[in-house]
Amino acid sequence: MLKREDLRGVFVPVVTPFTKGGELDLASYQNYAGQLAEQDIAGLIVNGTTGEAPTVRWEEVRQLAEATQSLLKNKKRAVPVVIGTGTNDTASTVERTESAANMGADAVLVVVPYYSKPSQQGILEHFRTVARVGVPVIAYEIPSRTGIRLSMDTARAIMELDGVIGIKDSSDSLELIGELTRHNAGPVLCGDDLHYVAKLALGAVGGILASANVNTQRFIDVYNLVQKGEILAAKQTFDALIPLVQGLFREPNPAPLKWLLASLGQIATDRLRLPLMPISEQLKKELEPWLHYL
Repeated sequence: MLKREDLRGVFVPVVTPFTKGGELDLASYQNYAGQLAEQDIAGLIVNGTTGEAPTVRWEEVRQLAEATQSLLKNKKRAVPVVIGTGTNDTASTVERTESAANMGADAVLVVVPYYSKPSQQGILEHFRTVARVGVPVIAYEIPSRTGIRLSMDTARAIMELDGVIGIKDSSDSLELIGELTRHNAGPVLCGDDLHYVAKLALGAVGGILASANVNTQRFIDVYNLVQKGEILAAKQTFDALIPLVQGLFREPNPAPLKWLLASLGQIATDRLRLPLMPISEQLKKELEPWLHYL
C-alpha cells in the first residue's frame, strides 16, 4: 500500500478503451497500459476522470484492475495501482473502496462529493468515513466538476485524517497548493496539467496528469528538473508541451486523448460513452501534427 512518502513523481490516469460497439476492450487496454508501465512512472490511476468513471460499470473496473495486476506481475519494478472509488454517496464510496482493497489497490482516489453540494463539514465527514476502511486515500479536489470548492480549513483537516496520504489538486488556481505547502499539510499532486510547473515550484510532489499519457518521459523530465532546482530548464521543457496540453483539453477529456491514442495505434478505437462525444474535425486538424512527434 502507498504511504505519504510514496507520492512522488508522475502518476498517469489511464483511459478506458472501448470497442466500436461500446464494450470494454481489454486487449487494447493491456497493450496500452503495458507500454505506460515500461516508463519510469510513479503509478497508474484506474477509473479516474480520464477513465470515464461515471459511465464505467463497477464490474468493468474489476476487470480493468485484474488486467492491470496481470500486466504488472512480471515487471522489473513495482508500479503502484490507484483505483478511483469516489461518488457523491458516502455509503457507495465506502463499498467501492472496500472492493478496491480486495482488488489489490495500493490506494484509492476519492473525489470531493459532487452534485449534492454538501457543507464543508459534510465533505470532511465523507472523507473521514471513507478513510476508516483502511485503504490509503488520495483526496481529489476538482471544483470545475464537483460544483463546490474546498475551504482551506477543510482541505487541511482532510489531510490530517488518518488514512489520507495526499491530495490531487485540480483546482484552476495556485491558492490551494500555496496554502497547503505553507502549512506543510502533506503531499500535494498537481492535477491541473497547465499549471504543472507552477505547482511543482510551489511544492507539489508530482502530478496526476492526463496529458502524460503521451510524451510521458517529457513530463517525468520536468519533474526531475524541478527536483534538481532547475526551474528555468523545467519551464522551458514544459513550454514545448503546452500546445499539446491545450489541445488535449480543448474539448472534454478524455475525448481528445482517446483520438490521439487511437491514431497512434495504442488503442483500437476512440470510442466514448455518452454523454461524451468524439472530437470535432477542427480539433483533429489541430492535434494531427503531434502524431509525427509522439
